[in-house]
Amino acid sequence: MKPKSFRPIANEHSRILILGTIPSVQSRVEGFYYANPRNRFWQVLAVSYDKPLPQSVKDKTRLLLESSIALWDVLSSCEISGSDDSSIRKPVYNDIAAFASGKPIEKILCNGRKAFALCHSLALPLPVLCLPSTSPANAAWNVERLTAAWKKELIIAKSSIIPSTSTAKGFPLCINDC
Repeated sequence: MKPKSFRPIANEHSRILILGTIPSVQSRVEGFYYANPRNRFWQVLAVSYDKPLPQSVKDKTRLLLESSIALWDVLSSCEISGSDDSSIRKPVYNDIAAFASGKPIEKILCNGRKAFALCHSLALPLPVLCLPSTSPANAAWNVERLTAAWKKELIIAKSSIIPSTSTAKGFPLCINDC
C-alpha cells in the first residue's frame, strides 16, 4: 500500500512543528492524525498543556492550534506494510523547509526514531529533536514517562524561552533514548 500524508495543521502562531512518519492504517481509515486509541499522542499533549483529552477532530485541531503546535508528517508518501515504520520503502518527502519558512516555528519534534532519522536526512535549518514514540508499539514507555519527556520540549509553546536542549540550531538531538 502507498499511503499519503494528511495536510499539515498549523497557523500563524505555530512555534513547534511535530512530525510523524506517515499516517497509520487506523489514521488513514479515520482520516486524521493519531487515530489509534492506543496511541498516546493526544493524551500526552492534553496532559502537557493541562487540557481535557480531545475526542473530536475539531477538538484535536483546537488543542494543537491553541498550544502553538503545527502537526505534519516527514513523508508525503511511501510503501509501507500496515503501520510498521520499519517497513517503509521508497519514501517521498514533504517539503518541510518550505512549510516552516515564514512561520515562527522554533524547533521540530519528531515522534519517534524513524521520523527523526527521516527528518535528520533533510538537513533542516531548525533544531530537530527526537522524542520517544507515542505509538502503542513503544510499550517500554508508559504514558507518565512519555508525558514527562514530551512536556519538557513542549514548554516552548507556553513561553518565550527555548529549552536548553534546543539551543544548538541545526544540531539534532535525541531525548531520553527516543
